[in-house]
Amino acid sequence: MKTDLIIIGAGPGGYETALLAAERGKKVVLVNGGRLGGTCLNAGCIPTKCMVKDAAVVSTLRDGAAYGIGEVKFDFDFNRVIERRDKVVDQLREGIDGLLRKAGVTVVEGRARFVDASTVRVGEEDYSADDIIIATGSESKALPIPGADAEWVLDSTAILKLEYVPARLTVVGGGVIGLEFASVFNAFGSEVTVVEYMKNIAPTFDSDISKRLKQALSKRGVKIITGAAVKKIEQNSDYEIVTTYDLKGKEETVVSSDLLMAVGRRPNVDGLDLEKAGVEYSPKGIPVDDNMRTNVGHIYAIGDVNARMMLAHVASYQGRRALNAIDGRADEIRLDVVPAALFTSPECAMAGLTEEQCKERGMAVRVGKSFYRANGKALAEGESDGLCKLIFNAETDEIVGAHIMGAEASLLAQQCCDFITCGMTAARIRDIIFGHPTLSEIVLAAVDAAR
Repeated sequence: MKTDLIIIGAGPGGYETALLAAERGKKVVLVNGGRLGGTCLNAGCIPTKCMVKDAAVVSTLRDGAAYGIGEVKFDFDFNRVIERRDKVVDQLREGIDGLLRKAGVTVVEGRARFVDASTVRVGEEDYSADDIIIATGSESKALPIPGADAEWVLDSTAILKLEYVPARLTVVGGGVIGLEFASVFNAFGSEVTVVEYMKNIAPTFDSDISKRLKQALSKRGVKIITGAAVKKIEQNSDYEIVTTYDLKGKEETVVSSDLLMAVGRRPNVDGLDLEKAGVEYSPKGIPVDDNMRTNVGHIYAIGDVNARMMLAHVASYQGRRALNAIDGRADEIRLDVVPAALFTSPECAMAGLTEEQCKERGMAVRVGKSFYRANGKALAEGESDGLCKLIFNAETDEIVGAHIMGAEASLLAQQCCDFITCGMTAARIRDIIFGHPTLSEIVLAAVDAAR
């Protein structure tokens, strides 16, 4: 079968690019090797956010006395959590299927492998196109240590299949995935321990946010051990999981009923027969240029598989960039300015450069900080724990970074992402009217503090 465009992978990057290409009049074949929506919809962003909401409701009920509600009694049913989560995922997946059908995108079920640089085979059928986009995503990876491949070691997909709340949960890895599950199961009643190799949890975030988040989670009962190198995982005679780690040259252990391995993800490059297409790749992913083009001019790679930045919304915009390159269209997408959020309790989010990155670049900066405890809306909502840190280029006065921990951090970081993308200066932001009383005034207060 000959078509205009083949897209391999039906996650956010794949299916959204397919819809846009169809809108532009292209005949599109979308190869779906799993479930529509990919990891984000089925085993990542969406199901975990459902659980984040459930956890927030449970926490609010437990803290009801703070809002004048006494003697709240309730039963927590984890099966209802699973039921609601699955219903949301099914609804969204059905919506994607409907959009693709309406757009006339041909969805082919199965795994794709290259026959040559213009042809892929799915099952026994061959499909060829002038342009091909690889959007196969990523999978969970594990530490190369004894016990890491045991059947009782959970990854981010397997933990979503649990039908019970772990009594004691060890999380190996203090990044986004590990911390979100740690926060959720802590609210559900698990005794949670996070073991992180780096000196800070959430190591991609600004250090001020990471340190403050550690304090906040610790206050909620999450035990966090940083600077710890996990050496082995094993079961004892009571079928408990024993995690052994090295901390400052001393061997320590933590015992739990369940264990989540959350040490990152690796690009899905295996099984594609990329060699037959002449596409260069490695276990670290498929190298691409700024138009997402591989070393083979008409083959592109977007999203987690190119490992530039493993976020669903990045995959979507990389897909738009690749399609624009195919069509010869210019765009103003700033792929260097990306909002990112961590949906723990409290929430964290960022956009732009960290203060450490600015120092590495030799950029002189001004930093402004403000605190949720000084904001009227935050106090009224009982959300006084939080920080907003903004970074400005000292020479140009332009905002270059925003780092926030606290209620609605993801929304506030998006507002700051808009400022960064538009090259806004501190002086210009001060001339924008911010509503009162709102959490957005926390951003304005940080701008004013950066004088």
